[in-house]
Amino acid sequence: MLPKRVDDHSTISREMVREAEGIFFTHLKRVGLKHTEQRDTILRAFLETRDHLSTDELHRLVKKKDAKIGFTTVYRTLKLLAECGLASEVAFQDGVARYEHQYNRRNHHHMVCTECGVSVEFFSPEIERLEQEIGKKYHYHTTRHTFQIYGVCEDCRKKAPRRFL
Repeated sequence: MLPKRVDDHSTISREMVREAEGIFFTHLKRVGLKHTEQRDTILRAFLETRDHLSTDELHRLVKKKDAKIGFTTVYRTLKLLAECGLASEVAFQDGVARYEHQYNRRNHHHMVCTECGVSVEFFSPEIERLEQEIGKKYHYHTTRHTFQIYGVCEDCRKKAPRRFL
């Protein structure tokens, strides 16, 4: 079975947290917003987890640290994290927007089971090369891309083998 999450770093170091905070604080200043304790709490909660998080899931994690932080504050902060490149939105089969780390991570891709919704991350140097070739062909300096493969995972195929012949 393939791992569901791949990372260059299994945990985030204090130095990496400080660097991410610097990126975030610079972005807040650039867009004219204040640096607040609530935003700090949300950023740290996001950085501490390695999952693909919906706004609801992150809100539940944040509430454990500070019960006064509201859903809207988490939602808006996630959008800010995406704007400054610390997070990116990923849409899976369930239609719920989820966010994942982009800070200090290699580009990766997803396979998503259309039956159970489980996702698997993978790296592909071939896709990276293709991105560069396409960018060069159309005179773009590429900065990122998303790539998802949809199918049926091994566990779901085992549950209903005749259905997927």
